Amino acid sequence: MHELPALMALLAGALAVTAASRRIGVSAPLVLVVVGLAVSEIPGVPDYGINPEVVLLLILPPLLYSAALNSSSIGIKANLRPIGLLAVGLVLFTTAVAGLAAWWLVPGLPLTAALVLGAVIAPPDAVAATAIGRRVGLPRTLMTVLSGESLINDATALTAYRVAVAAAIGTGTSLLEGLGMFLLAAVGGTLIGFVIGWVVNRVKPLLRDDMLESAVGLIVPFFAYLVAEEAHTSGVLAVVVAGLYLGHRSPARSAAARVQDRAVWGAVDTLLEAVVFALIGLQLSSVVAGLTTGLVPMLLAGCALTAAVLLARFVWVFGVMYLPEWLRGANPDWRYKLVVSWAGMRGVVSLAAAAAIPAVTLSGEPFPHRDEVLFLTLFVTLATLLLNGTTLRRLIEGLGVVGGEDYTDALAEAEARHNAARASQQRLDELTAEAPPPGDVADQLRQAAQLRANRAWERLGRSDEELGESPTAAYQRLRSEMLEAERQVFVQFRDARRIDDEVLRRVMHQLDLEELSLTRD
Repeated sequence: MHELPALMALLAGALAVTAASRRIGVSAPLVLVVVGLAVSEIPGVPDYGINPEVVLLLILPPLLYSAALNSSSIGIKANLRPIGLLAVGLVLFTTAVAGLAAWWLVPGLPLTAALVLGAVIAPPDAVAATAIGRRVGLPRTLMTVLSGESLINDATALTAYRVAVAAAIGTGTSLLEGLGMFLLAAVGGTLIGFVIGWVVNRVKPLLRDDMLESAVGLIVPFFAYLVAEEAHTSGVLAVVVAGLYLGHRSPARSAAARVQDRAVWGAVDTLLEAVVFALIGLQLSSVVAGLTTGLVPMLLAGCALTAAVLLARFVWVFGVMYLPEWLRGANPDWRYKLVVSWAGMRGVVSLAAAAAIPAVTLSGEPFPHRDEVLFLTLFVTLATLLLNGTTLRRLIEGLGVVGGEDYTDALAEAEARHNAARASQQRLDELTAEAPPPGDVADQLRQAAQLRANRAWERLGRSDEELGESPTAAYQRLRSEMLEAERQVFVQFRDARRIDDEVLRRVMHQLDLEELSLTRD
C-alpha cells in the first residue's frame, strides 16, 4: 500500500503540469518531460521505474485505441503507401542503422544486443508531433500520415524486438523464422482486430443502454491486445484495427453514446498521456544509478546514436519516399518531407521495451550491456523529445507548411448542411401530411432546420467584425443566456427543496446538451 501515495502524487502532479502548460499555451508533453527530469533529482522522490507489463497492457492499448477511433480509416487507406513506408520500412531501416551504430559505439556490445537496442529506439511516438501539428494547422494529409505511422510502427518495432531478443538470448532465430514471425504478427493481429471490431459493433446495439455501450468500449482495447498476444500475433495491430473499424461505424450509434464516449476517451487520453511523459522524465536517476560504464563515454555514445537515428529518418524519407516521386515528375513538396523527417520523437514504448529486456540469457549469463542499452534508450528518447519537440513548431511555421482545408471544409460542410436541411424538411412534410402536429410545431421545426443550414454558409462569408453579428451568432448568444437563466431557476427550486436533486440532474443534462449543440454546431 506504500506505493499508492506515490501513484497519487504522480497522477496529481502530471495533471497539474498539463493544466498549467495548456493555460500558458506550451506543449504539455515537453514540459512534463522537463519537470520529470527535475523532480527525479530531488532527494527522497520515489523510484518510478517503468513496469513494461503495465505500459504494454494498461497504457499503450487505450492510447492507441482512442487514437484509432478518432482517425480516418479512409484517409489511412488513401495514404497507405507513405504510412507503410514509414511504419514498416523506416522502422526496420532504423533498427539496422541504430543497431550497427551502437555496435560500433559501445565497446564489447554484441551485434545481437545492439540490434535489440536498434529495435527499441526505432519507433517514433507521434503524440507530441501531432499535438503540435494540430495547434499550428498542419495539412490534413500530413497529419494523417504522421498519425497513421504512430498507430502501426509500434507493431513493427515490437515484432523486430522479439526477433532480436530471441537471437540475443540464444534462442537461435533465423532470418526466415523472423520473417515468419513478422507475417504472423501482421496478418494475425489484423484479422483478430477486425473480428473483435465486427463483433463489438454487432453487440452494442443489442445492449440498448448508452452506459453499457461505453463500458464495453472501455474493455475493447485490453481484450483485443490480450487475445492477439495470446495468439502470438500483434496486440498493437489488433487494437488499432478494432479502433479504426469501430470509429468508422460510430455514426450509426446513438447521439448520447457518441457524446459520452468522446468525453470518456478524452479524459483517458489526457490522464495517460500526462503520466507517460512524466514517467519518461522520472527515469533519469534510476537509469544513471544502474550504469556501470563511465557516464561521459555513454553521453558521447548517446549523442552519436541520436544523430544516427535522426539521420536515418532523413535518409529514408528523402531517399526512399521523396526521390522516386521526384524522378517520376510528381513534383512532391520537399517541405512536407522535411517536416516528416523532423517529427521523429521517441516515447514510452521504447522505454517499456528496454525495461522488458531479459536480465539473463538462456545460458544463465547476464544480458550483455543491459544497463548501457537502458541508458542509451533513455538518452535517445529524451534527446529527440527535447530537440525535435522544441523546434518542430518553429520549423513548421518557418516553412509555411499550413493546411488549406479550412475554406474547403467550410464549403463542403455548408453544401452538406444545405442538403441535409432539405432532406429533413421533406421528411417533415411527409410526416405532417400524414398527421399534422398541433400548433406551430411544424413551423418551429422548419425554422430550426434552416437555422442549422445557415450556420455553415455564414462561415464562408466575412468575419463578424466586418459584417456585424450574424443572425446565427445572435441566436447562439441569446439562447445561451436564456439557458443560464433557466438553470438558475432550477437550482433555486432545488435549494428550496421544491424539486429533488435527481430531477435537477436530469433537467441540467437536457439543458447542457442543448448548449453543446449551440456551441459545437
